Amino acid sequence: MDVVSVPATWQAMLVRLLLATAVGAVVGVNRELRQKPAGLRTHALVALGSALLAMIGLALSQDGPARDPAATSRILQGIVAGIGFIGGGAILRQDDARGVHGLSTAASIWIVAATGIAAGCGLWKAAMATALFAVGILALGARVDRALHSWRDPAQDPD
Repeated sequence: MDVVSVPATWQAMLVRLLLATAVGAVVGVNRELRQKPAGLRTHALVALGSALLAMIGLALSQDGPARDPAATSRILQGIVAGIGFIGGGAILRQDDARGVHGLSTAASIWIVAATGIAAGCGLWKAAMATALFAVGILALGARVDRALHSWRDPAQDPD
């Protein structure tokens, strides 16, 4: 299991930021290919910013003159709350009268924020696994949804 830690060197910090950007971009490519409102750049930037903020929180909780043991928790709470605004913008974007659009994109933005936090905290295995799972769900989920809806008989639906 990876250990949550403050990066010991600037090279370690750089690796964490690169990993966060990469896992965000991987998820963003899926959204980009499907021409969704938030694509590669948005996802990569959300993951990158989340990683940086996570590292700042970890640094603030270390011994020193600016020591604040609760900083990491407050920063992570802020990231999660703030991402809701970006996701809300993706959800509100409607191109036609079919109804609500963008829920999967909003969820993918939330996921890349979490992967960025994981990368920033040094949990690189969790960040990579989560990104792979997210891409798999986004790539295969639409097909599974369509198959499930085609099997369901609308006349027997109690709702």
